[in-house]
Amino acid sequence: MAADAKRPDGGRTPLVQLRGLTKSFGPVVAVRPLDLDIYAGDFFALLGPSGCGKTTLLRMIGGFTEPSGGTIAIDGVDVTRLGPEKRPTNMVFQGYGLFPHMTVRQNIGYGLRLARVAVAERAGRVERIMDLVRIAELAERRPDALSGGQAQRVALARALVMEPRVLLLDEPLAALDLKLRKQMQEELRRIHRQIGGTFVFVTHDQGEAMGLANRIAVMEAGSCVQEGGPEEIYRQPKTRFVSSFIGEANVLAGERRAGVVTLGAGAGFAEAGADGTVSVVVRPEDVRLDPGADAEIRLDGRLEDVVFLGPYTRYRVVLDSGEEVVVHAGDAAGQAVGERVAVGWRRDRQRLVQGS
Repeated sequence: MAADAKRPDGGRTPLVQLRGLTKSFGPVVAVRPLDLDIYAGDFFALLGPSGCGKTTLLRMIGGFTEPSGGTIAIDGVDVTRLGPEKRPTNMVFQGYGLFPHMTVRQNIGYGLRLARVAVAERAGRVERIMDLVRIAELAERRPDALSGGQAQRVALARALVMEPRVLLLDEPLAALDLKLRKQMQEELRRIHRQIGGTFVFVTHDQGEAMGLANRIAVMEAGSCVQEGGPEEIYRQPKTRFVSSFIGEANVLAGERRAGVVTLGAGAGFAEAGADGTVSVVVRPEDVRLDPGADAEIRLDGRLEDVVFLGPYTRYRVVLDSGEEVVVHAGDAAGQAVGERVAVGWRRDRQRLVQGS
C-alpha cells in the first residue's frame, strides 16, 4: 500500500478541501454537492462506474472544468476560479498527450521550458525524473517508437518534473494490458513512496483502487457515497451499491421488525435498528460450505456450479429462496454439482445495510 491506510489527518489541515462542490451540464447534474478532504501524502482514489462524475470531479480539482457551485482550496488558497496553469497541480491524461515531433527528453522538459526554468536546472530535473521513472534509456526516442507502458511512464515523468503539490491521474492505466497494468501499479507505488507526494487518481477498477490507494471515495450517480480506507470500505460498506461494487459480495434480502432480522432465505437473528427492508452483505471468502458449529447463519440450497480458479475454488449455490450465494474455498470441498448443500458464516463476518 502506498501509505498508511488509517485516516492521515491527525488534526492537520487538508491539502485539498472541496466544499459544496457541484457541476451541472445544462439539466444534467454530473457532480452533486459534496465535501471532500485530501491530505498531504495521500494516494487518493476516486472510484466508480462510468458516468458517475469522477472524471468531472478530477477535472474541477485541476482547473479544466469550472464548478457550478462550491469551492476548491489547495494548500489553504481558494483556487476555484483559477485556471490549471495557476494551480499547484498537474494532470496525467488518459491519452498521454505527448508531442509526436519531440523526443522523450524534450517532451518531459517542455513545461519547464514554458516556465522559463534555467537551462542547467531544467536539464538536471529532466535527468533526475527520467531516472526516477526508469526511462533514461528512452531519452532520444520519439513517441511513435514507444510502447503503451513506456508512453505512460513518459507522461508521468512530464507531470512529475513540474513538482506539483498534487498529481492528478485520469484512469492512467486503462489503456494497458493486464500484465502492464500490474507492473505500472508497482511503479506508481514505488514512485509515490520515493517522492512522498500527493496523488489523486480516477479509476473504475476496484482492484486498482484497493491496490494503490490509502483512501478511496466511492462515487455513484454524481455523489460520494462512502469514503475511507480500502479495508474499511471492503469490510464495512455503507450501501448495497458499495458492497457490490467493491469486490464480489453476496447480498441477501431481509426484513427487520422489532429488532429481529428475517432473511428471505429463512434465517433470522437479533439486530437492533430501524424497522424496514435490509440487506445482509457477506463476502464469498467468509462463507463456508457445510459449515461447522461456529456458523451462526446457516442456509440450505443446491450446488449449481464449481470452478477451479487456482488460489481458490468458486462454488455457486442456489438457495431454497432462489437467491444465490457464492463461496470461495481454498480447499476442494468434494461436493458435486446438483447436490444438496448448506452454506453458513459467522455474524461478525456479515454487514447489514438499510434498504434493498
